[in-house]
Amino acid sequence: MGRLSILFAILLMVSAISLVTARFQSRQLFVLTDSLQDKARELDTDWRRLQLERAELARNARIDGAAREELEMVSTSPDRTIYIKANAPRPAAAGHGEGRP
Repeated sequence: MGRLSILFAILLMVSAISLVTARFQSRQLFVLTDSLQDKARELDTDWRRLQLERAELARNARIDGAAREELEMVSTSPDRTIYIKANAPRPAAAGHGEGRP
């Protein structure tokens, strides 16, 4: 009877230790899951911020402003436009240029 009691006591201790170990691992996994969810939320927030920045940088008004300030470009106007008149192209001579691009 004494040996059976010792055996049950040992089994009870092993069971208690495994329960404590399982709960500890469960808490560690919960903390890890929570920190990874926080990181995912942070990355999502960064992604949305970067999308807004990209949209802002691609706006036509900003591009126009940058061209005017940094490149010193100005819009065209009729008084600054130069028109070049080209002569009418001559017809190609017969037989020349056939079969060639």
